Amino acid sequence: MVKRTSHRRAKCPVARPLDAIGDWWSMLIIRDAFEGLRRFGEFQKNLGVARNILAVRLRNLVEHGILEMVPATDGSSYQEYVLTEKGRGLFPVLVALRQWGEDFFFTPGESHVLLLDRKYGLPVRKLEVRSQDRRVLGPMDTVVRAVQGTLQSLKSPDASEPQVMVRRGRAGARRRT
Repeated sequence: MVKRTSHRRAKCPVARPLDAIGDWWSMLIIRDAFEGLRRFGEFQKNLGVARNILAVRLRNLVEHGILEMVPATDGSSYQEYVLTEKGRGLFPVLVALRQWGEDFFFTPGESHVLLLDRKYGLPVRKLEVRSQDRRVLGPMDTVVRAVQGTLQSLKSPDASEPQVMVRRGRAGARRRT
C-alpha cells in the first residue's frame, strides 16, 4: 500500500486540511453529522462503509478536532460523535461542494437532494466569493500570495505593505513561492 503524503506543514491553506478531510469517507461522515447522525452504527448503516474504515476515519476526525466523542444523549454507555466548532466551520465547504455537484454532476431534471432554508423551505442561495468592497470575484480576479507574518497587515489600509512573493509560472499562471 502506498503511504499518503502528509500536508501538515504545507504553507497552502488548501493542502493542510486535506490530512483531516481529504478522502471521500471523511467528507461523507461530516455531511452525515450535519444531518444529525451521531453514533458509529448510524454512520455505518447510512454510508455502507466497512467498520474498520469507518473507525479509522472517525478517529482521524476526532484527532483533528473536527468531531468529538461525548456520552450518549440517551444515558446509555455508548459514545456519540458530534461536530466541534472546527467541524461546524466546514458547513460552507460542504455547501460549496454540494452546489458544484448540482451544477456539474446531474443532468437537467435528474432527481437529487436539495439543501433548503429550514425557516422558509426555499433552496439555499448560491455561494459567492466577494471582495472586501462586495464585488463578486472569479478566479481571474484573485491572486495567491505568500504572506510573512500575520494577515492583520493585509486587512488594515493604514498598515504598511506586507512582504509578499508572487511568482508567475507557465502561461502567466500564478504560483506560490
